[in-house]
Amino acid sequence: MLRGIDVSSHQSSSFDTEGLSFVFVKATEGRSYINPRQSAQASHARKAGCVLGFYHFLWPGNIAAQARYFVDKCASKEGDLLAVDWETTSSGTRASNAEKDRFIREVKALRPRPTHRVLLYCNRHFWLNHDTTSYAGDGLWIADYVTAGKPRIKAKWRFHQYTDSPLDKDVAAFGSKAALREWATS
Repeated sequence: MLRGIDVSSHQSSSFDTEGLSFVFVKATEGRSYINPRQSAQASHARKAGCVLGFYHFLWPGNIAAQARYFVDKCASKEGDLLAVDWETTSSGTRASNAEKDRFIREVKALRPRPTHRVLLYCNRHFWLNHDTTSYAGDGLWIADYVTAGKPRIKAKWRFHQYTDSPLDKDVAAFGSKAALREWATS
């Protein structure tokens, strides 16, 4: 299993990269928020040789506009991963299944480069109790706070967030960083 983390504006731009193969950086949320540390966090991960991904926190409504906002404001480069974070918002709402699926399809259609893979991030509860389509774009990034690499789902997953303490830690189901990078760019 490859080790990685995901970061947002709550983390420093100079996080520890030792032993990491990948980093996901929060880029945007809704249609008005941009992570002010996104570029510095991405640069730090790139300098460490990590495979890089960016994610958008999805709100219900205005899906095409949110997809465009994410693609336009994300600091991605060719070969980076893109993901949608589908969970309950701070106001207690959530995007529907149809909105989640449409967002993934919109980003795939809008992506500025044909090498971007687009993933779904959600927690186990959402996957088992809210998802009805099992559509995860190019791969599932599942959050389930159990033993690393052993999420309690039957679906095939690519990334597993297994803890949020002291920060969000993840593993990836790839044999090597080279295999992850090849998948990300194919």
